[in-house]
Amino acid sequence: MAIAFVQEFEIVDGDTSTKNYDSVVEKLNLGSDPIPGLVVHTAGFDHDGGVFRIFDVWDDPDAAKRFYEEKLGPIIEELMASGDPSARPPRHEATYELHDVIH
Repeated sequence: MAIAFVQEFEIVDGDTSTKNYDSVVEKLNLGSDPIPGLVVHTAGFDHDGGVFRIFDVWDDPDAAKRFYEEKLGPIIEELMASGDPSARPPRHEATYELHDVIH
């Protein structure tokens, strides 16, 4: 069963920097270390909604859980502990089963 994972980070004071996102992506080393089970990853600004949105589609929930626990989680914990005021948790986060995925 494919799932979607969505995170939305509020745009604060018009700041559309992707510094934190880019730092996380760099630490994940995605070019040489592909993510098993990830169908698609997207990230971008929804200016009408006032958010930077991350939207992922995964083959199954277990693959997503492994990735977040083993790879992404430790990087996010390090970022949040850095004391950088721009490192904020998402204002909205959701995971849900997908009815259909077309490749």
